[in-house]
Amino acid sequence: MRAPILLLQRLHLMSVRTACPLLTLVCAVSLSACSSSEPPPPTPPPEPPAYNGPWAVLPEMGEWVDPGAFESCPAQTSQAACNAPETLVMPDCDFGSLAGLERQGAIYRAEIRYETQVQPGTVQVLPENGGFQFDASGQPMSVMGRKPHAATMNGERFFISSGPTSQTNLQDRYTFIGCHAQGPRSLTGCVLWCRGSTLRHSGSFRAERMTWREGEPESANLQLLSEMPVGLDTPVDVYVTHGHAYVVAIDRRGVGGGLAVFNVSNPYIPVQQTVIRFGHSDYWNAVWARDNALYVGSARSGLLVFDLADPRLPAFVRNHPSGGGPVDVHTLFVDGNRLYAMSPSHKQTIIFDITQPLEPQLLTRFTYPRSAGYPHDAFAYEGRLYINHLDDGFLIAGLDGETPELLGRYTYPHAFSHANAVGTFNGRTVAFEGGETMGSHIRVLDVTDPANIVKIGEYRLRGLTSVHNMLLVGTRLYVAYYHEGVRVLDVSNPSQPREIAHYNTFRESDPNRTDKLTDGAIGIRVPGDGRIYVVDTSRGLLIFNEP
Repeated sequence: MRAPILLLQRLHLMSVRTACPLLTLVCAVSLSACSSSEPPPPTPPPEPPAYNGPWAVLPEMGEWVDPGAFESCPAQTSQAACNAPETLVMPDCDFGSLAGLERQGAIYRAEIRYETQVQPGTVQVLPENGGFQFDASGQPMSVMGRKPHAATMNGERFFISSGPTSQTNLQDRYTFIGCHAQGPRSLTGCVLWCRGSTLRHSGSFRAERMTWREGEPESANLQLLSEMPVGLDTPVDVYVTHGHAYVVAIDRRGVGGGLAVFNVSNPYIPVQQTVIRFGHSDYWNAVWARDNALYVGSARSGLLVFDLADPRLPAFVRNHPSGGGPVDVHTLFVDGNRLYAMSPSHKQTIIFDITQPLEPQLLTRFTYPRSAGYPHDAFAYEGRLYINHLDDGFLIAGLDGETPELLGRYTYPHAFSHANAVGTFNGRTVAFEGGETMGSHIRVLDVTDPANIVKIGEYRLRGLTSVHNMLLVGTRLYVAYYHEGVRVLDVSNPSQPREIAHYNTFRESDPNRTDKLTDGAIGIRVPGDGRIYVVDTSRGLLIFNEP
């Protein structure tokens, strides 16, 4: 999960380019013929070396492919659209088709396609994700994560609008106008985004109810052994060691983040031992351990170090870096005597020596020189560091020298590279990579030659959901897939990932569910004790058997 400010910004299309790749110009479509005065096309880059691996190379289409307009939405003026959107005339809409749309307790996710004419004959297409939510009586309770301002839903109108909230001293408001239902759980329509009385963007959308995939049961080949609420704000990550599960939480609803400790020696009856927090507004997003040291990534205090001499009661030892003050740490990875801490604000991967686990020593830092994003996650494997660098794509750095050296990069349209896992298959080094955005999925990359990375496989589910984290254990890939729950893939043939088990953790009726992209299964560990430990943003700690 991304940093606290970025989460809200990205979901509502208000972030700057470095925080939200979805604001990237998708296409600038010229509606006029080319003239002879246009400059010649640029010289294409040289062809990469021929791929000599055992698998076929797949084309890379990116996370989002423009589907074209979902509806024929009339052009609007700022005054009509922003001051009285409920009065807009929508001649092509069949409002009667929406009468049977399921609303009671429903959560809908939306793919938004904004169109903006930047100059005569040129249109920008901007994709974004959104959503809206209804209460048990079928009335709107959330629009783009905000309280609704107005709503009309009858046989003659389907209109919902968010309440205006202050952002940089201006008022933003989002309006969805349903036009056609494609069944009881899906619809298309028109969408408006206003700031004050100014229409910033308008376009069309499609939305689907976030029930389980059609025809899919709650579970297949996974047994839920136990489920425990965490008692903190929003749980996001878990690490299991010394017979205990250590769950960290972020502050998303004002309840407060922190660390919760569970004795899981009996997986059917976990026992909560303690809760640790440093202030109500801290953001603890990552947790790892080595020997008797527990490491937590904090947005305010950097790398927190706890002593697990008594696993029930972690004792705080210190935080790093110190001296010049802590930096924010969003995710962690430990490999042998090295700890890798990813810092969003500093745009650095910070590397520590943990030969003495309770006394991390700063070794070096890696910074991608042309960074538009920041390092979200990293995976160290056989002398290389594989870094998910958000907008910049998937980076590979060598770890042989004092400072990591960039060896290669893989990028794709609408990149928001977020998590990865790496292993060896058929003598080749293979990376499983996933983003965190609308349409994100697992892509399989042959990274044996970092200068010539190729895509050899993929696994994708619904285009309105997102991957979060993944773990590779042998030839099985375990995925925390937000709304899609837990997915277990057989990747013995990495070019053809095959699902062998799943559990749908997402339920609309769970407390504190929202219409956001980042709800559902978020953290996962498979420590080798025959069980799978999963964190769900609403349900807390869930323990499953391994299939």
